Amino acid sequence: MRYTVAWITAAQGQLATLWLQAPDRQAVTDAANRIDRVLQQDADKVGIPWGRFRALFDDPLAVLFEVDPGDCMVTVIQVRRTNR
Repeated sequence: MRYTVAWITAAQGQLATLWLQAPDRQAVTDAANRIDRVLQQDADKVGIPWGRFRALFDDPLAVLFEVDPGDCMVTVIQVRRTNR
């Protein structure tokens, strides 16, 4: 199933801050792009269940997202830097 991926404003701001602070900005950009691609495909099957949400890790980023299979929509609600 193909999903539409949306990042809420707060998550977009978190990503922008992480990018500005990153020692390797390209790594952040690449991870965000991979996360978008992965979530567009089978979002309900990737990541780790986290209550009603799911968490997905792609170094150097981790995102918390919600899947609405009825609307084929994925909403990224939070993004952080991984601790690895």
